[in-house]
Amino acid sequence: MKEISINEIGPIRIGQVENKEAGTGCTVFINDEGMHAGLDVRGGGPASRETPLLSTLSAAQRIHAVVLSGGSAYGLAAAGGVMQYLKEKDLGFDVGVTKVPLVVQSSLFDLTVSNPNVYPDEAMGYEAARKAFEEPNYKDGNFGAGCGATVGKLCGMDRCMKSGIGSYAVELGELKIGAVVAVNALGDIFDWKSGKQIAGMLTEDRKAFAHSPEEMQKSIEAIKNRFVNNTTLGVIITNARFHKGSLCKIAGLGHDGYARSIRPVHTSLDGDSIYALSIGDVIADREVVGLMAAEVISEAIVRAVTSAESAYGFPAAKDLNF
Repeated sequence: MKEISINEIGPIRIGQVENKEAGTGCTVFINDEGMHAGLDVRGGGPASRETPLLSTLSAAQRIHAVVLSGGSAYGLAAAGGVMQYLKEKDLGFDVGVTKVPLVVQSSLFDLTVSNPNVYPDEAMGYEAARKAFEEPNYKDGNFGAGCGATVGKLCGMDRCMKSGIGSYAVELGELKIGAVVAVNALGDIFDWKSGKQIAGMLTEDRKAFAHSPEEMQKSIEAIKNRFVNNTTLGVIITNARFHKGSLCKIAGLGHDGYARSIRPVHTSLDGDSIYALSIGDVIADREVVGLMAAEVISEAIVRAVTSAESAYGFPAAKDLNF
């Protein structure tokens, strides 16, 4: 198995825009012809748009774009800008009188990072789509949907760390698969291979890690006003040929990668979601692809944390000295 760039998997365009001053941004994935897609949501508080399109009961068989953004529910406006750009490109589902681009979106909560009154809007979505077409600019770190991402927030923002967006992709024979993850978790982050904690909640003096699961288990009493400003968002991309039902299953298997790398995960205080996209015709076993999906998700989470830069007063993993 060989590591490749996320851009080497197949015909998918990725564009990112961020407002670094406000601490928010968006990442857009576009396929000109439309792509088969599935979704699995495990967190209890997702902010999303048009995700019912990915239900196996929905008539739609292909979508044209996926948007990951900050801004919580406010950020869902970004999809409107992506739709407008795709309409100008004459891309979308043909309804006779026009074409309607099918765009799905999920947003994470970053309003407490810098400016709560600035979030991704139609203009930012439009620009991210333009970038995807004219100057693809995907990078790991404090970019796109990862601009305002943080982790380890069980005890609030004073003890959390800066995270970001990360990617990892591999090829096995003809099969290519990768993931992009914007890591904005309530929980702590672990290297899935060594089991070592690499980011998360800090002690009160910010000189060591304070383990979130241990903190949670100090009392069984219900906690009022628990911190809810979270959500990790992932996109699995493969050149294997699958339709919606199998992609929903692959997205579900991808959540094993979340569970290996984030603790706690899938809480009612997160909106943890994973999309799975098929952009090729390679014939591959669904269970093999699902196994690999979990692995690329886990490694993308590590890359998101290790590539992040300290910002907004929150330290990043690369700047820790303990």
